[in-house]
Amino acid sequence: MNHPVGLDKQAAADDAPAAAADTARAALQALRGEVAKAVVGQDSVVTGLVIALLCRGHVLLEGVPGTAKTLMIRTLARALDLDFKRVQFTPDLMPGDVTGSLIYDNRTTEFEFREGPVFTNLMLADEINRTPPKTQASLLEAMEERQVSVEGSPRALPDPFVVCATQNPIEYEGTYPLPEAQLDRFLLKLNVPVPTRDEEISMLQRHATGFDPRDLSAVQAVAGADELAAGRAAVRTVHLDPKVAAYVVDLCRATRQSPSLTLGVSPRGATALLATSRAWAWMSGRDYVTPDDVKALARPTLRHRVQLRPEAELEGATADGVLEGILAHVPAPR
Repeated sequence: MNHPVGLDKQAAADDAPAAAADTARAALQALRGEVAKAVVGQDSVVTGLVIALLCRGHVLLEGVPGTAKTLMIRTLARALDLDFKRVQFTPDLMPGDVTGSLIYDNRTTEFEFREGPVFTNLMLADEINRTPPKTQASLLEAMEERQVSVEGSPRALPDPFVVCATQNPIEYEGTYPLPEAQLDRFLLKLNVPVPTRDEEISMLQRHATGFDPRDLSAVQAVAGADELAAGRAAVRTVHLDPKVAAYVVDLCRATRQSPSLTLGVSPRGATALLATSRAWAWMSGRDYVTPDDVKALARPTLRHRVQLRPEAELEGATADGVLEGILAHVPAPR
């Protein structure tokens, strides 16, 4: 039986968002393969970066020097066809060097605003803990409000806008630890591991056959702002069962009661865990969040939002270890 034309048009309109979401998911999943053309391994880190982009969040990357943190962000920006800028954070870096400043123009006898590197889609803040707190704080408004205020005038940043900051976990001389208020602005803290033996052998073989990390011409754009927008819209439709929402809250409240921690997860951290869990569920092809999604994202979402007691650190405790214990003891819904 033929359906009325109006119903056919309505059905097509209803299917359009789902088709766009499926296309966006496939494109974003292809990112890992494209980044792998330049970076060996680190699939989980790339997945975390994609989740942050879907949630409009920022990422703190921690790893020893030489683990391809900078190369990974450059390659991701190219594979996403996004504007990319890198800032080397140094002790003499000033806030205006990041956000921009007013410059006097002799020709017009007026001050004009010259944009800083923060006006981009993907900003790499390299070694962010090497710059003083005043310059670190210049990023707070940009990260939270997606704007920069100069002389009282707000200027909107591009969309998408994501800060990917790196820091070295083993070198403390000449560094300024990020304050808790700024750490809480990062959606995820991703640990960048040293490659496995096989991955390191593969990396050396690539270099032996002429691979140049400065030449990313082999990397193609497989997704862009449109796919990210479609993905974000789809993530917002992912269903959250009230029992799973209660599980997220119970996990975060347990960190505030842990004897090993002086600082537990704030309510902002709970909303962050909800957001990353929904994005992970959508990337996994589901339209609902499971407790396993929450468990998978708990450590990268919460590890930088807790603070160990000094005596717990002396005993060898780590943030991940404490979170692991909390995940084991807080009952998950069935």
